Amino acid sequence: MTRLDALKAIYPQLDGKIVVTIMGAVSAELQAIGHRPNFFYLQHAMGLASSMGLGIALSRPEHQVVVFDGDGSILMNLGSLTTMARYRPANLVHVVFDNESLLSVGGFPTATATGSDIAGIAAAASVPRTCTVRTLDDFIVAFDEAVKSCELTTIVAKVDAVGPAGFVTDLAMLENRFEFQRWLRQH
Repeated sequence: MTRLDALKAIYPQLDGKIVVTIMGAVSAELQAIGHRPNFFYLQHAMGLASSMGLGIALSRPEHQVVVFDGDGSILMNLGSLTTMARYRPANLVHVVFDNESLLSVGGFPTATATGSDIAGIAAAASVPRTCTVRTLDDFIVAFDEAVKSCELTTIVAKVDAVGPAGFVTDLAMLENRFEFQRWLRQH
């Protein structure tokens, strides 16, 4: 499964949801599918998408929040899994695209390449719903179930270590910030 195929498969469901992505391939691919004002591409802040998504989920419980993370990023901030589990926002779906590498910064292997289990770590931290999926069909089912569950969920999607030609979006960071902020105020 590729990350791009996974994003395309669930893209229609992102309408009206608050979406936060980590830097690099995830943000570049999501923007290439089609930018929306409710998407925030967290550039130059590796490891912090889960924390930002948690803060938004807690402050805006009337909205569903979807975080698109990467294995390298969540491994940099494993403490966010324990904090998410502590507060358990029912409106947060945390998707970790695990390609077992730091693809956006050179392709160096991450700890998942040698056996670390992010879904297992999330479950041990007491995230109520966790799973690892390896096929596009399983990803679609897991995402649909997470959205409907109204329970904090971490989905680890094992994806191929491939990505776009460039790892940045063509949307300026400040422009994205202000557009996203306006969307949050209006909804």
